[in-house]
Amino acid sequence: MKNIFKTLCLLFTIVILYFGFVNYPKLDLISGFSAKSMASGHFIDHRSQEMIENGDNDIKMIDLASNKIDENGKFATASVYGLKKRKAIYREGLGATLVNSDFDETLPYETPKRTLLNNNLPYPYGNENPEVSVFKTIDYTKLNAAVANAFDVSEKKDKRTRAVVVLYKDKLIAEKYATGFNKNSKILGWSMTKSITGALFGVLQKQGKFNIYTPAPIPSWQKDTRKIITTNDLLHMNSGLEWEENYNTICDATQMLFLAEDMGKIQMEKPAVFMPDSHWNYSSGTTNLLSKIIRSQFKTHQEYLDFWYSSLIDKIGMNSMVIETDMIGNYVGSSYGWATPRDWAKFGLLYLRNGNWKGEQILDPSWVHYSATPTNTSDGAYGAQFWLNAGGRFPDVPRDMYYCSGYQGQMVAIIPSLDLVIVRMGLKEDPAFDFNGFLKGIIGSLKK
Repeated sequence: MKNIFKTLCLLFTIVILYFGFVNYPKLDLISGFSAKSMASGHFIDHRSQEMIENGDNDIKMIDLASNKIDENGKFATASVYGLKKRKAIYREGLGATLVNSDFDETLPYETPKRTLLNNNLPYPYGNENPEVSVFKTIDYTKLNAAVANAFDVSEKKDKRTRAVVVLYKDKLIAEKYATGFNKNSKILGWSMTKSITGALFGVLQKQGKFNIYTPAPIPSWQKDTRKIITTNDLLHMNSGLEWEENYNTICDATQMLFLAEDMGKIQMEKPAVFMPDSHWNYSSGTTNLLSKIIRSQFKTHQEYLDFWYSSLIDKIGMNSMVIETDMIGNYVGSSYGWATPRDWAKFGLLYLRNGNWKGEQILDPSWVHYSATPTNTSDGAYGAQFWLNAGGRFPDVPRDMYYCSGYQGQMVAIIPSLDLVIVRMGLKEDPAFDFNGFLKGIIGSLKK
């Protein structure tokens, strides 16, 4: 009996040691994710700690974290069994930022200057109530059923949709929210933020201030083979730079988002492993490097902070949007854009209208075409900071659809042939959430 007990104790010890050996390096990422999510969700969208823990943070391993919100100090902390405590601070205008022990929270900081859209127009071109519009070309019974079908019933967590917004011919034709969310809820778009970052290069190019086809303006690359990489290559995710993006493990992307002080620097320091324009590789590091390149175009940090809003975001009335910064103050253009679903739909509408916003040409139509043209190494799946359906990923959806896409199933779908923008925000992505069926249902409500 004693031998059996000793054997069981030994096996238990081995299991504990193995678990610790395998998972201890992940604790920084787990507590980092949890603290950042807690600070952002609470201070940006005013969610309770319970709501964040039961929604945003109910992810395997992340749910091991213990969290605390400090209302007065405007920060959140998280740790796993008391280990690897991490802290995320909130600053108005900059959102939440994970900080390390070297970060000086007492230093003054700059925030972007914002301009509210106040044109008294109904949504989507203004922020007043949308006009009531009835189209003979829409079967509203089918439309409402397709939208409702995207949401869970009762206490189920099968679909986990939080919001759906549908624009057709410049009008809001459908809108629905899960319990706890409404038209004013700010929701993290994750990698949909990449499309915002890409659009800013379209603004710079239209202003004649940047040429994406010349070598990327990175001094450290001029001494090696990376000197031939263009900004066009970076926008298309085919620069040939080394990068690993796998959110289920410790990788370049997770270390960047939850450990790095300067997120754009991580990709910048990676070696080239392929020739440019020969190998497509999705990389959040690349988009944060693009944010860093945008920063290099301005003399002051304040000008850089203002540019994102004054030239694009506030110009189209996405006044709810907050793009969060890293520790050195650069926008995390890969992942950290928050906005209401209605405002995400405005961004889709800008592209649907070929860069024109109520008569003002913010992006050149050629830039919109460029963004939606397949990268020649992606098999029709990717353009320039936009995903595409050109390769037929969604078989029951028109091939001209292109879309912003983010972790856990965020989507802004733009379908020019149908004059349609569809936004879905949630916590499950394809194939766990049937995007093809969801889009097919909405499209099927349009009478031919």
